[in-house]
Amino acid sequence: MKALIVLTIVLGLAVDQLWPGPGQHLASAGAWAVFILMWARSRAGERPALLACLAFATAGEVFLSLVWGLYDYRLGNIPLFVPPGHVLLFFLGMQLAARISDRGAWAIAALAVPIVGTLAWLGKDTLGPLLLALFLACMAASPSRRLYATMFVLSLAMELYGTWLGNWTWAPAVPYLGLATLNPPVAAGAFYCVLDFLVVSTVAMRGRYPARPIVTPSTPSHQAAACSARSSSR
Repeated sequence: MKALIVLTIVLGLAVDQLWPGPGQHLASAGAWAVFILMWARSRAGERPALLACLAFATAGEVFLSLVWGLYDYRLGNIPLFVPPGHVLLFFLGMQLAARISDRGAWAIAALAVPIVGTLAWLGKDTLGPLLLALFLACMAASPSRRLYATMFVLSLAMELYGTWLGNWTWAPAVPYLGLATLNPPVAAGAFYCVLDFLVVSTVAMRGRYPARPIVTPSTPSHQAAACSARSSSR
């Protein structure tokens, strides 16, 4: 499934950009097909997390792109492959996060601090510190920090790829705030971390999973859900 998700995202974005018109429809069909496959293979108890991710991702895209104008897709819309694409990336992040330790997660955060700080000091990305603060807040507020650190890196890779192809473009000046940003911001992954934090919190409030979700290698059957790993007394 991991390879299928990576292939869907990589090829989907390329097809959308390089084949105007039909390409976006084809990429959307592929993303939804993989999402449906993931849904069919998931347990009933895991599906609320997938739905929550889909709902929050859709709302977030509408606000960040269409309302705030922080970035624009090439056709001025929100492509239909974007919401399920967020769920696919989330699922991939859940699986990869089980392979790193808490120390590794904090190392990623520590590495981001001087990079973001330098770009802000140079005036190239003054939005960066705010995004970094969001990321660090998610890391501190939830035991799922390995997921957030993983998503921070994964989403940056996807942002670099998507903006390089031209699928979307970040505004050089943040609307209403007057802050400068890059295309993409180095800390763009903070938005994905907030999305995942909302999913984790929402599913936890349903009472279906332990209140302290932690990604662990010993619970692979639960990796499709945000709060599907067992509690730990670390």
